[in-house]
Formats: sequence, C-alpha cells, structure tokens
Amino acid sequence: MPESPYAVSDVMTHTVIAVGSEATFKEIVELLDQWKVSALPVLAGEGRVVGVVSEADLLLKEEFRDTDEGDLAERAKAGAVTAGELMSAPAVTVHADASLAEAARIMARRHVKRLPVVDGVGLLQGVVSRSDLLKVFLRSDEEIAEEIRGSVLGQLPIVTPLTVSVTEGVVTLGGALPDRALVPVVARAVRAVEGVVDIRLDLTHR
Repeated sequence: MPESPYAVSDVMTHTVIAVGSEATFKEIVELLDQWKVSALPVLAGEGRVVGVVSEADLLLKEEFRDTDEGDLAERAKAGAVTAGELMSAPAVTVHADASLAEAARIMARRHVKRLPVVDGVGLLQGVVSRSDLLKVFLRSDEEIAEEIRGSVLGQLPIVTPLTVSVTEGVVTLGGALPDRALVPVVARAVRAVEGVVDIRLDLTHR
C-alpha cells in the first residue's frame, strides 16, 4: 500500500452494485441482501450518480405501515415503489483523490455509512465505506515504523536520529531534539501517518 497520506482511491471498492431509477422496491431489497451492503447508488444515463437508496429509505415503508402520522415527505416516500422515488437526492459523494480524513468527515457530518466515489462529471468510479476507511489500521507495525523513520523524520531538521518503536499501532518516539518547538511538529507529523493509533513521546531537548 502507498505511504501517507492515503486517498479514497487507495481503499475504495471498485466493483460497485448500482441500480437505475426504475428498479423496483423488491429488486433493491434483494440486491442489498445478496451483496450484504446497506445502500446502493442510483444511476442515470451513462453512469452518473443521481441519488442513493439505503436501508433507511426502505424501512420507511414498514415504519408507516399502520399509521398516517409523521413527516409528510417520509410518508410520501413510504408509498414509493421505485429507486427514483425512494432515493435520497442529491447523492452525498466524494472524489477519488480526496483524503481519508475528508471522507470520514463527510460520513460523520451527513450521517451516512457509504459514499459513492465519482469523477469530475459525476460518473460512478467506486464506493467507499466506513470499513474501507479502517483498512489503514491493518498496516503492520514495521511498515508504519519504516515510514516514520524515512518519510517523516527524514524530512525534519533533526541532527540526532530518534528511536522509533511501534506496538499495535501505538508509536513511541525517543531521543533528543535541538529545540523544544520541534516537539509539536514531530508529534503532528507522526500522527498524520496512516495507521497510527496513538503516539507516546519520550523526548528531551537542548
């Protein structure tokens, strides 16, 4: 896998199950069950993402089965029978070159579990999910340590090499720095490495 920072394209799923706007309610449910996903992009034309239909959209039919109360828009969606009627639009999407942090922020702010990945004109390129974003934490401790020694500490104004150890993703740095002001700089640079769970600093300074 590449060195930090990772982009969405590094972890996304390229083979995507999607539906057209005329897909029926039952077809959508069957696809969600078959492919074990929680949402499907809805496509128009040559593959432009126009919306997303999720389990939450579908469950409105069950929620409002025995009541006429509640939000008017949700009640209307509860009576929908096609993807075009059921979908949430416009779709919340992300570009392939976005950082994982950016994708995570979008998911958190918009309360979604999966994001269609689109190109500059909105054509579907893949899907990134919460579990995809967590893949960076599967990096080995040695891989993380090598990146910190080479790509991170090697770029900082440090004369005496620092010691680097990584255990279960937790990085411990030891050694001496020429200036106290470098401590937060080093900490920030190490924390930015994909796969780092936490850092421990055992640093002195002149």
